[in-house]
Amino acid sequence: MSQYSTMLPLVMYDIVSNLPGNHFSPNPAKTRFVLSYKNLPFVTLWVEYSDIPIAMKAIGAKPNKRRDGSEVYTVPVLSDPNTGALITDSLEIASYLDKTYPEKPIFPNSSEPLIRAFEPAYLSLLQHAIKYIFVRATEILSPASVKFFTKARTVDVPLPWDVNPDADWELLEKGHNTVYEWYQKTDGKWIMGDTFSYADIIVASWLLSYKRVLKADEWLRVSSWNGGKWTQVLADVEKECTLS
Repeated sequence: MSQYSTMLPLVMYDIVSNLPGNHFSPNPAKTRFVLSYKNLPFVTLWVEYSDIPIAMKAIGAKPNKRRDGSEVYTVPVLSDPNTGALITDSLEIASYLDKTYPEKPIFPNSSEPLIRAFEPAYLSLLQHAIKYIFVRATEILSPASVKFFTKARTVDVPLPWDVNPDADWELLEKGHNTVYEWYQKTDGKWIMGDTFSYADIIVASWLLSYKRVLKADEWLRVSSWNGGKWTQVLADVEKECTLS
């Protein structure tokens, strides 16, 4: 019997889409990977992108801060009925889960400060190519959510998003070449060598988003980079988190 068999299931909020299984967004994927890795019981409540502010205000979730200081409501949000906690932001959710349910740590060997630095460094390599991913995301949302998504995302990434896709692809591949070099400097298959951590979940969550959002031939393009490294990383993380 699982040590968590008597727990009430945690509640995770994610974005609905028209894809089979709904999920596509990288940030909620991080939370799903963590919950699954730790064998924690959870349920997912699906929210239309356009309804995120209303739904999150209704449950009392805190907004995140944009770079310009304005507030924005986002998912994932995690509600833990066992403790009464309500946490916003995938990284803060991961930190909460590791402290509250420390079995199978995702920040092993006191690595949380380093992984907190790793995430923005990783994202900085991808941000210039994110426009193309936004274009694909608008193809899997409802019309109301597309309008809201576009308005929300243009705050940080102005339109148009589809002016120079070839340049975006070049930047995306260049970013993955750098991350590949990081992996090559370890002695194992994970960022921390033989030790699995949240850093690998961060990478896998974005890869999963590409796989879900991009066209089949576009995902094959990503899969071909660096000798198939990214298909393997995603498969390894899914297996580690029992989601394969």
